[in-house]
Amino acid sequence: MTEQITIESKVADTMVGMRLDQVVAEVFSEYSRSRLQAWIKSGDLTVDGEAWKTKTKVKGGELLRLVATLESETRWAAQEIPLNICYEDDDILLLNKPAGLVVHPAAGNPDGTLLNALLHYNPELAAIPRAGIVHRLDKDTSGLMVVAKTLPAHHDLVSQLQERSVKRQYEAIAVGVMTGGGTVDAPIGRHPNQRIKMAVVNGGKEAITHYRLVERFRGHTHIRVNLETGRTHQIRVHMAHIHYPLMGDGVYGGRLRHPKGASQALLDALRGFKRQALHAGKIGLLHPATGELMEWEAEMPEDMQQIIQVLRADAKTPDTQ
Repeated sequence: MTEQITIESKVADTMVGMRLDQVVAEVFSEYSRSRLQAWIKSGDLTVDGEAWKTKTKVKGGELLRLVATLESETRWAAQEIPLNICYEDDDILLLNKPAGLVVHPAAGNPDGTLLNALLHYNPELAAIPRAGIVHRLDKDTSGLMVVAKTLPAHHDLVSQLQERSVKRQYEAIAVGVMTGGGTVDAPIGRHPNQRIKMAVVNGGKEAITHYRLVERFRGHTHIRVNLETGRTHQIRVHMAHIHYPLMGDGVYGGRLRHPKGASQALLDALRGFKRQALHAGKIGLLHPATGELMEWEAEMPEDMQQIIQVLRADAKTPDTQ
């Protein structure tokens, strides 16, 4: 099964001096880098009507035009994996991803992913880039994701994400007692020494995170987070950067910390919580076919609700130490 695609986009002024392959990887992020490079080399992806080399640097304002035949993503197998579908119509579907489910096949996770599950749920998604997945959640983050069911819907949703018009709200539990909400505006890129990690770095991509307090405990804070950008591990990196890492985050959180005089119930709960306490609880977007503003909410999963109950109970226990 194949589809003909035609997409145009202008190079932003913020991209001046970047190589063409770097620019298109951001502008057409729904496609793999290898596929984009192949389209540049074949002339299917042009700049102001001309074929460019992948390493040619842009000046800003150029018109990128992609005219190509998109073949089905047949290299991924369809697998029967349960999905929690919250909403579905002819153009999109919304699902509530459980913690522990990888979104996309990669090294170390060749199958058993959300993408494999989507191909089983709807084989026609094989004609859509990444089976309609337009944004991701980390493996151990739970919550709402939108999936495109048609190419026009896919292009529209990707544009909304690039224009930052998709609203995403997260529930999180941070280590430490905050005194108020705030905004973290700090660029994110690959960690200079540990390549599997992200970090706040000079020259990184713009990243903006807004957070506000929901409830404070003796050694933790329940916060609500809104993303203005969508960088890899953004919330986890930003909260660690301001010294309030997410509970259970084995990559950015450091050693286990607990309040002085913590109850045994709390100690056991903290040791048993093996993922970052992060849930994508709300998403809002313009429907790609109707233009209608639509919003969905999904309550926190049971593990986060339970540990908040334990934190709340501990906060009411007098500190006898």
